[in-house]
Amino acid sequence: MTLYLVDGAHRATEAPDRPVLDIRGLTKVYGQGEATVHALRGVSLSIAAGDYVAIMGSSGSGKSTLMNILGCLDVPSAGTYRLDGVDVSRLDDARLALVRNRRIGFVFQSFNLIPRTSAVANVELPLAYAGVKPAERRRRALAALDMVGLAGRADHEPNQLSGGQQQRVAVARALVTEPALILADEPTGNLDSRSTEEVLAILDQLHAAGRTIVMITHETDVAARARRLVTLFDGRITTDVRQGGAR
Repeated sequence: MTLYLVDGAHRATEAPDRPVLDIRGLTKVYGQGEATVHALRGVSLSIAAGDYVAIMGSSGSGKSTLMNILGCLDVPSAGTYRLDGVDVSRLDDARLALVRNRRIGFVFQSFNLIPRTSAVANVELPLAYAGVKPAERRRRALAALDMVGLAGRADHEPNQLSGGQQQRVAVARALVTEPALILADEPTGNLDSRSTEEVLAILDQLHAAGRTIVMITHETDVAARARRLVTLFDGRITTDVRQGGAR
């Protein structure tokens, strides 16, 4: 099952078996001469629909650079990147912004919620950018909040919510466009142990429901919840293994 954009809306449609995310020979080079930095050195990775992948690596390993490219926040120096069948490697800024809004659901460490704005309005934002009508935006946002167990907090502003609840609002916002890929960057980095467990339990449920999740983390216990672990070192993938409980 793959999500396609049809008449301005994402709809689940039976499709040929193909990766949701497929990168081949990806390189990223910053600077010139003696200041040249090779952040990625020929990275290749394929992720199937419904997979749950954790990407780990020490500082300078290239994981942040890879995250930015996967999220269409940056472009590679060489190589190809296909997201849900679309080659995004050479798209211009306007088209990259469209892909980010419609095909990727982001969950950030710092939540990135708008202050003094209700939870439901925060969740509606990607739909507003996509031009979805207000009534439909509200319906879909409330449904997404219900999925993360916060239907009763729809009118609460971020400062009225715990850190774990704010991150769950961020997860709802990531889900509301029915993206092909959920990209979570250190999603538990600012949470206590209880809130961490709440957020990871939701990611587990989303994986069980068939969502495709890629999570960047430096925490081994968080990475252990994923079904596949990819490790980067010096701009290259050094390990790519299935973990316990893999489907």
